[in-house]
Amino acid sequence: MDWVDGNQLGGVLQEIFAVDLTGARGACAGCGRPETVGQARVYPHAPGLVARCPGCQGVLLRVVRGGGRAWLDLRGLTYLEIAMPEATGP
Repeated sequence: MDWVDGNQLGGVLQEIFAVDLTGARGACAGCGRPETVGQARVYPHAPGLVARCPGCQGVLLRVVRGGGRAWLDLRGLTYLEIAMPEATGP
């Protein structure tokens, strides 16, 4: 078998999302402009938060929280580069 199920991602994703993402860099899927998440223009008056590209105003990401859950839509980014802290040994 060449693959494993998505549960294999659990530890890695938990590690990634435990860091501050405002310094993460991503590229807008609309115009290709690379910026940090902190440079996005965030509109908080929607049902959730909507982050737009400061260049073309394309939607980069959406975050909605409710009922003990969160939904994250990253369709507007071609990538999200996240600086990771160095792992420390046991």
